Amino acid sequence: MAEKGSLSRVYDWFDRQLPVTELMENHATKYPTPKNLTYWWNFGSLAAIFLVIQILTGILLAVQYKNDPTLAFDSVQRIVRDVEWGWLIQPMHAIGASFFFLVMFIHLGRGMVYGSYKSPRALLWLIGCALFMVLVIAGFTGYLLPWGQMSYWAAQVITEVFSAVPVVGQTLVEWVRGSFVVSDATLSRMFTYHIVLVPILFIMLTVVHISALHKVGSSNPTGVEIDKKEKDKFATFHPLTTAKDAWFGLLVLMVFFAFVFFAPHYFTPVAQFIEANPLQTPPEIVPEWYFLSMFAILRSIPEKLLGVVALFGSVGILFFLPLLDRSPVKRAFSRPIFRWGLLLFFLDFIYLGYLGTKPPLGANLVAGQIATLYYFLFFLSLPLVTWLEAKMAAKKGAKDE
Repeated sequence: MAEKGSLSRVYDWFDRQLPVTELMENHATKYPTPKNLTYWWNFGSLAAIFLVIQILTGILLAVQYKNDPTLAFDSVQRIVRDVEWGWLIQPMHAIGASFFFLVMFIHLGRGMVYGSYKSPRALLWLIGCALFMVLVIAGFTGYLLPWGQMSYWAAQVITEVFSAVPVVGQTLVEWVRGSFVVSDATLSRMFTYHIVLVPILFIMLTVVHISALHKVGSSNPTGVEIDKKEKDKFATFHPLTTAKDAWFGLLVLMVFFAFVFFAPHYFTPVAQFIEANPLQTPPEIVPEWYFLSMFAILRSIPEKLLGVVALFGSVGILFFLPLLDRSPVKRAFSRPIFRWGLLLFFLDFIYLGYLGTKPPLGANLVAGQIATLYYFLFFLSLPLVTWLEAKMAAKKGAKDE
C-alpha cells in the first residue's frame, strides 16, 4: 500500500483530535439538501461571501486608517491613492456594503415569500433578523469613518434621534456620541464598534444561524416539508449545491467587480468627497440607499418620539412575524390574500426608499405617511388575513364536498 503524503498525515493528526471529517460531512459534503431548491436559495451563501469580503477588506483598511478627526479623511484618500492595492481594497469594501445589504434584502424577502419564518424554522428566522440588525449597525458605524461631509452630518442626525427618548434621551445621545456633538470621541467609538464588536457578532451569529439551518434543514419552493426518510428527494450539499453556489456566486461577483473597476464611486454621494465641516451643513442630508426606507419612515411622522419608535419598529417588527402569521400554509403563492399583500409590501418598501431621497414636504410627506402606515399594517393585519384565508379554505372545501 502506498505511503501517505505529508499533508495526509497532518490531516489525520488533526482529525484524530478534532472532529474535522465529521464537521465537513455533517455541514458540507454529505449534508442533505432538497433537490428542488431554486436559485433564490443561493442568496444565503452569497451573504456569506460578502461577509468574508467585508471582513478581509476591513482588516486591510483598518491597518492603514487613522482614527483621528484631523487625519481620517486624508487617510482614506491616501489609502486609495498611495497604498499598494488601496485603489482596489477601498472600493471593494464600500461597494461590498451595498451588495451585502442588497443580498440580505433579497434573502429576507425570499424567506417571507416561502414562509421560512414558520415552524420549524422560527428560531432560524429570528437569528437571521438579528444578523440583519448587526448589518444595520455595521452600516451606520462604518459610514462615519471616512469623515466626509455626508457621513458626519448623517451621524449628527441619526444620533440625535435618541434625544426623543423620555427622561434619558439627552444622556443617551451623549453616551452614543461620547460628547455633546459628533467629535473625535464619536469617531473613536464607531471605529471600535465597527472593527471589533460588529465582526465578532457577525461571526458568532453566522455560526449559530448555519447550525440552526442544518438542524432543521432547508425549506423548499413547494412550501411542503419533506420527510428526511424520503432519500430520493434529497441530494448531498456537495456537489449539487456547491456547484450552484459557485457559478451563481461568480456571476454576482462579476457584477460586483464591474462596479469596483468601472464605477467605484457609484454609490458615494458627492458631499462625501468633502472633508467633514461642523460649521457647514450640506443642502441635503441623505443616508446610503439601504437606509432610505427607514429614513423615510422616520421623517414621515412629525412627532419626534413616534418617529423614532417607528424607525426602530420597522426592523424590530420582523422579529414578530412568526407570531403574527400563524397560517399553516407556507408558500405565499398558495395564499389568495397574503400574496397580494406581500407584493404590495415589497413595492411599498421600494417606494419608501424613493421618498427617502425627497424632502418631506407637501405631497411627499402625505405619501410617506401612507406608505409608512401600510408598512406596519401589513404585519399587524396578518392575524386577520390568516383568519380570512382559513374561512375561504373552509368554504371552498365545503363547496367541493
